[in-house]
Amino acid sequence: MAKKVVSDLNLKGKKVLIRVDFNVPMKDGVITDDTRIRAALPTVKYVLDNGGKAIVFSHLGRIKKAEDLAKGDMTPVAHHFEELLGHKVVFVNATRGKELEDAIAKMQEGDVVMFQNTRYEDLEGKKESSNDPELGAYWASLGDVFVNDAFGTAHRAHASNVGIASHIKESAAGFLLEKEIKFIGGAVDNPVHPYVAILGGAKVSDKIGVISELVKKADKILIGGGMMFTFLKALGHNIGKSLCEDDKLDLAKELLKEADGKIVLPVDTVCAKEFADVSGEVKDVNAMASDDMGLDIGPKTLELFTNELKSAKTVVWNGPMGVFEMKNFEAGTLGVCEAIAHLDGATTIVGGGDSVAAVEKLGYAEKFSHVSTGGGASLEYLEGKALPGITCLSEK
Repeated sequence: MAKKVVSDLNLKGKKVLIRVDFNVPMKDGVITDDTRIRAALPTVKYVLDNGGKAIVFSHLGRIKKAEDLAKGDMTPVAHHFEELLGHKVVFVNATRGKELEDAIAKMQEGDVVMFQNTRYEDLEGKKESSNDPELGAYWASLGDVFVNDAFGTAHRAHASNVGIASHIKESAAGFLLEKEIKFIGGAVDNPVHPYVAILGGAKVSDKIGVISELVKKADKILIGGGMMFTFLKALGHNIGKSLCEDDKLDLAKELLKEADGKIVLPVDTVCAKEFADVSGEVKDVNAMASDDMGLDIGPKTLELFTNELKSAKTVVWNGPMGVFEMKNFEAGTLGVCEAIAHLDGATTIVGGGDSVAAVEKLGYAEKFSHVSTGGGASLEYLEGKALPGITCLSEK
């Protein structure tokens, strides 16, 4: 069944609770990347344009002890949100109580109220992240309808998504969440073939579920990043001092057997003798010395992967090909990004922090069909798992 979207709701005069994902990176109280805030603007603007009263809230970081409160303070985020929205935002420095209730009671159509970090409620008893029913019911009581636009937390059942939806009459997906359902859900349920997946990152263990699922659905699975060495070692290669999960070697062998030729592994790698941003040496994967550390895919592998991508009609990419944050080991990730960006007539989806960072760095975001805002959520969705933050919403 299809879920309701914000555009299916009658918003006029309604208090609309909007769960956004403003969990943005910050340094010394300054936002270093506002992509997530920008991504939520279409939903908030739609609510305002259609006579709704927008009550906006998000988490920011983790709150485990009292000293986390200062760095989790949403005040600078609210100011930046106000600037981007070009509309007054009343920020309430509370997650419940009279001040918040009064601010909401005073709202007129087209007003915006934003309240403090939902995870402030985690300080005593993890009420937000354990989906405390009393908290979910309280937040639900502040509004008439609920819109979830936070894909980044959709794989978690929290009071601010599942809790509210369980205690309110009507709920819907925001436009950002709708886009994630359309693209990632489409790649899971009904991909156009040839379907090629590219997986990177450090650990096989993070991606076991995804690989197992992709073996059934994808035509090719290209593997780079630190996880490639677990597979290469499983095939008997000497991988030197490269990253490897020895306890996952048998699993890697099983996946290779199950994949029956669908998994494509690197043929060369850029090596260094230490984990540092030094100039590396390109070596074939069967010619690594015991003191070599593989830190990126090599040029032959990039060519191999680029050729595998050429005929693809659906491409999903999650995770970097090497130590992308080091200048000497970013070529594989940037090369893969470029190859995908120049595909014609393919649905191309990227998810996961470092791969998204590569897309942003090259200025290719517009060339991808979809840049996912969720790391863990997009992985779990690709695994075919039901995400609580989506399943809790009203059906059309």
